[in-house]
Amino acid sequence: MPEVTYLRPRDVADAARLYREHPTCRPLAGGTDVMVMLHAGALRPAPSALLDLWPLGELKGIRRVNGALEIGAAEPYTGIIRSALVREHLPALVAAAQTIGAAQIQNRGTLGGNLANASPAGDTLPVLLAYDATVVTDRRTISVSDFFTGYRKTALQPAELIVAVRFPLDGRTVRFRKVGTRAAQAISKVVMAVSREPARIAVGSVAEVPLRARDAEAALTRGDVAGAVAAITADIRPIDDVRSTAAYRRAVAQNVLRELLDASSRR
Repeated sequence: MPEVTYLRPRDVADAARLYREHPTCRPLAGGTDVMVMLHAGALRPAPSALLDLWPLGELKGIRRVNGALEIGAAEPYTGIIRSALVREHLPALVAAAQTIGAAQIQNRGTLGGNLANASPAGDTLPVLLAYDATVVTDRRTISVSDFFTGYRKTALQPAELIVAVRFPLDGRTVRFRKVGTRAAQAISKVVMAVSREPARIAVGSVAEVPLRARDAEAALTRGDVAGAVAAITADIRPIDDVRSTAAYRRAVAQNVLRELLDASSRR
C-alpha cells in the first residue's frame, strides 16, 4: 500500500478545514471500500492523505429532526439495524443493511460511505431513492434523486463532506429486494426498492448509477401495474459483466417489480 498522510480532525468543522487544505485527500469513515481499493492500488487519483471521520460523534446517531428521521453519515449499519426508530419507520433500510456483507462489514460500513462511493450496486441506495431521502452536507442539502451524476460520480463539490441522511416520516411503505449469486455476502445483480404511494421504483446494478424508473413510476401512478412491469425495461440500462447478463437483469427487474407490487397489494 502506498504511504499516505493520516489526518484526524477534532470535529466536523476541523474536518472541513483539513479537507480544504488537503483537497486530494480521501475521506475515510468505516473504510470497508476505501481500504480495499487503497491496498489494491485502485484509487485514481491516489489520495495524498486519509481524512479519518470515524471518531467524530457529530457524524453518528439516529434522531428525529423537524418531522424527519436523520441518520449520521458515519453511523454503522449495525446501529441502523438495531435502531428501534429505523425499524419502525424505515424497515426497508433495515432489510437492505442486513444484506451488506458479514457482521464485520456491518459494524464498520456506513450510509455516508455507501453514498460517497456511489457504486451502481450499492444496496442501500435504491432504498434512499424510494424514501425520497436528502443528503445533508456541511454546506447544503441535496435530494438523493439529484445526487448521482455518473458512474461513481456525485453532486458533491470539492472538499464537501456528507454529514447525515434525512428521511421524511410520511408513512409510506417501501419494500426491498436484492438478487445476488448467493443469499448473503454477494454483490447485487439487481437491487430494488418500491413504494406504491407515492409511486417510487428505484433500482441498482442496472445502469451506471442507481436510478428511479420514471416510466414505470408513471404507469404505477395511473394504477397500471402491468404497464409498470413492462415499462421498467426501458428505464434501465443494464450491461453484461462478470456477475450477470443484461438480458438476465431485464428479466429479473420485471419479475422482482411484479413480486414487490403483488406483495404491497396484499398488505
